[in-house]
Amino acid sequence: MKGKKVLGLMLAAALSAACAVPVGAEETGDNLSGEITFWHSFTQGVRMEAVQDAAAKFMELHPDVKINIETMSWSDFKTKWNAGITTGDLPDMSTTCGTAEVAELVNAGIIQPMDETIDAVGRDRFSDTVLDELSYEGATYGLPYYSHAQVMWYRSDLLEAAGLEVPTTWDELYDAAVALTDAENGQYGCAVSLSTEDFIGTRYLNFYVRSGGGSLLNDDLTANFTSDLAIEGIKYWVKMFENCSPAEAINYGINDHAMLYYQGITAFDFNSGFQIGGVQTNREDLTEYISCADLPKINADDEYYSAEASHIPLVIYNSTEHTDICEAFIEFLLEEDNYLEFLSAVPVGMLPSISGIADTEAYKADATRQQFAEEEAVITKAMQNGTAIGFEHGLSAQAGLLTSNGIIETMFQDIIVNGTDVETAAQNAEDQMNELFETMIG
Repeated sequence: MKGKKVLGLMLAAALSAACAVPVGAEETGDNLSGEITFWHSFTQGVRMEAVQDAAAKFMELHPDVKINIETMSWSDFKTKWNAGITTGDLPDMSTTCGTAEVAELVNAGIIQPMDETIDAVGRDRFSDTVLDELSYEGATYGLPYYSHAQVMWYRSDLLEAAGLEVPTTWDELYDAAVALTDAENGQYGCAVSLSTEDFIGTRYLNFYVRSGGGSLLNDDLTANFTSDLAIEGIKYWVKMFENCSPAEAINYGINDHAMLYYQGITAFDFNSGFQIGGVQTNREDLTEYISCADLPKINADDEYYSAEASHIPLVIYNSTEHTDICEAFIEFLLEEDNYLEFLSAVPVGMLPSISGIADTEAYKADATRQQFAEEEAVITKAMQNGTAIGFEHGLSAQAGLLTSNGIIETMFQDIIVNGTDVETAAQNAEDQMNELFETMIG
């Protein structure tokens, strides 16, 4: 990893009592001045408005500060920062779409440690697990803005009508998915979506491998797709695709995949609390019938596990001339009123990354949180115990690359479309991934 430097917090002298200050500025005890650009990908109206409102309030407190906000999709964000490595067109600060991108940004040497900001917010308010997967060589490179985790979603009405219990093992899930599949009437048990532009195949294989105590990475950070456990997982998801999934899902990415559950086409799905808002928007009549449970186990008496938690971090770039403004604005975003406004844009979907917020009356008063309190507890447990895919070994560029290249999805397509045997396809994918690691990381 290269290009890492720690930029100290730059605090100006306190304003003289004789100076005129804007309302509230005397509480900040600083004299911030300058212009920064903030990239984020909260394209939905309510989330975008919450960030814009916070920026407006911050600039009112600091009249010599200007915050330029640029909103873009996750995919556009990645394209822009990759180009910015060469052109220098990078923001002062941004969100990323997860821990994997932080690893890539650290590997590129373009973001700085954020330990002073974390300490200012309160290091003990973040879980060690979250900070560990954002840390490299003793420094922490991202501050989590919100969190969520993958759990198993199901339709309680369909299960009840079929006389089925909520599955707790992979075998039970498969049997239930088969029972609830009625392709002639457009009903499917569980979609297995395999677009090479997304990483659903990687996610699903990771679920199975993690449930058996394994990992898609070996301890030496080489790819691990050919272990007995991984082969078993590949065969499981191929079987699920062939017997329970719409055939067209072989080319579906995350958005098309999610719509299948949102619209009531699939009985089971794997997602975070964002599932609730999706169903409310598309099939409000089904909202009372959706619920979630822990990820399935291989054996019913296996220990609890969490296979994938996501923490959406804020990062500061090395190229900024105003680390002080970035740090102060991040602290401002996490002040209780501002933070609650942001989290309430997608209740249950966006969980607080810092302790204390979920215990406030204002947080608990939200109607969606009250309706889905049990589901939020399931997701919170998974969030607190899981890591991003591959990050069970800590922050690494290899973990970041696992989900960004479509190699595992291509492997699944090769098995399903071309009839390549599982062991051969898995070995080919493992070799390709290790070659990519060598090329990109060395």
